[in-house]
Amino acid sequence: MLKKFLKKNDVQGVEKAKVSRRNFLGKAAATTLAAFPMLAMAQDKKGDGKAAAPAVVSSPGVTSMRWQSTWPAKDIFHEYALDFAKKVNDMTGGELRIEVLPAGAVVPAFGLLDAVTKGTLDGGHGVLVYHYGKQNALALWGSGPAFAMDANMLLSWHKYGGGKELLNKLYASIGANVVSFPYGPMPTQPLGWFKKPITKADDFKGLKYRTVGISIDVFTGMGAAVNALPGGEIVPAMDRGLLDAAEFNNASSDRLLGFPDVSKVCMLQSYHQNAEQFEIMFNKTKYDALPAKMRAIIDNAVEAASADMSWKAIHRYSQDYIEMQQKQGVKFYKTPDSILQRQLTAYDEAAAKRKDNALFNEIADSQKAFAARAVRWDLDTNVGRRMAYNHYFGKSAGGKAEKKK
Repeated sequence: MLKKFLKKNDVQGVEKAKVSRRNFLGKAAATTLAAFPMLAMAQDKKGDGKAAAPAVVSSPGVTSMRWQSTWPAKDIFHEYALDFAKKVNDMTGGELRIEVLPAGAVVPAFGLLDAVTKGTLDGGHGVLVYHYGKQNALALWGSGPAFAMDANMLLSWHKYGGGKELLNKLYASIGANVVSFPYGPMPTQPLGWFKKPITKADDFKGLKYRTVGISIDVFTGMGAAVNALPGGEIVPAMDRGLLDAAEFNNASSDRLLGFPDVSKVCMLQSYHQNAEQFEIMFNKTKYDALPAKMRAIIDNAVEAASADMSWKAIHRYSQDYIEMQQKQGVKFYKTPDSILQRQLTAYDEAAAKRKDNALFNEIADSQKAFAARAVRWDLDTNVGRRMAYNHYFGKSAGGKAEKKK
């Protein structure tokens, strides 16, 4: 009798242990799913044995977004995109996780706006001028002299001078289902990389030259044969002789993309992109579906990333500026004033051809009114730095651009 009782209770104990173990494993699995987003590989629909691009699947408590930048993975610009994503991921405690792929991973660099609008991508990192073909008024966010504003002033106009509302109006006019955050003020961009120093405006006549946005019209007006290419395609085109010269952006990007391998002459200072900034872009439907708290975090992460990007740029660009001269034999020259003056008149001519674009003119008028007071205040208030630099460093400082008359 006692043996039967013990045997019966042993069986019940084992069954209880099995149930307890199943409950424990189920709870552990649920906890794991809530803590980590899953990457699911899409099924091969072509039957060619190649897996499609990975699709991000949200797990309980986590919203995952797949983004693409318009930059090659090695460019510092892609690093800026990753910096922003990390800020959001950290600030949300992992509740929102943004994965950023480099240019071409899903769509070509110039296809970002369409991909985000359609929801093929949840968001992206680029520049507004890359969408110039959709509406040429987008060039006014950085492509051109910006009425003497620098990039930080243009961002001030965007946030406080009516630019944000005008950009929303512009995107709505072309059916772009996006939420846009211009951020990250860029320094003045070089005139570009050439086979020999450019000394006068006529040197552009017949020159096969790369640029983007309304700068295409500016340099075409100066006689160049212009080709718009994304960043990763410029150096290969120069290497094959498809381009005689090209501009991209800054010392670090240009160095990382290999410009010193195809040219040893870089002309500094230009009005063609005097005030450009980056753009962080979300698919509007997906952005609007986020909780208000998460949207507020994104808004503040944009501003944090904007400040951090400008500080990192000073540090990294100045290093690469010196390194290219000391280790790669690059010579930097200041663009002659006669060329700068011709750029301004060429820009005015290009802008005059947009008189039939009501949005272009509305945005330009808004910028001009803001610049009239902001730039005057800046010029009257801030002391020039050249005198103090010469006082402390003089001619012994390396990396000064040579002047060409």
